[in-house]
Amino acid sequence: MSGRLVALGAAVALLVAAPASASEQHPTAAELESELICPVCETTLDSSDAPVARLMKARIRELIAAGDTKSEIKAYFVDQFGNGVLAVPPRKGFDLLAWLLPLAGLGVGLVVVGALAWRWSRGRDDDAGDGERLDPALEQRLDDELERFGT
Repeated sequence: MSGRLVALGAAVALLVAAPASASEQHPTAAELESELICPVCETTLDSSDAPVARLMKARIRELIAAGDTKSEIKAYFVDQFGNGVLAVPPRKGFDLLAWLLPLAGLGVGLVVVGALAWRWSRGRDDDAGDGERLDPALEQRLDDELERFGT
């Protein structure tokens, strides 16, 4: 039984790895245009019509025709414009902070909201049992009014 599971896992891994490898070796222009940023309007190339974006799109097609891989084409544009041309920052070095800081902020936010909710719920419990009573005359008046309205 475990041999079958290993074979099934290997088959799934090959099925997933094959398209990724094909994408790396034979990228499409549309794929790269969605992963690169126009340096002028700071949107992805597929949604930009700036002159520099049109030049970048033409260069992508030239590099694909020349047989360059996806990584090589991205490296070309990073050399030209810097890491800011990538729609998704690299997951290494200082750029790793772009991935980790939002997660850390979310974690801190959850802790703060949880602590405030806990404190708020505890404060309500303390206020509910404070034992203050109404003035007897006011309490009688309230009872009379409630009786008058039929409750």
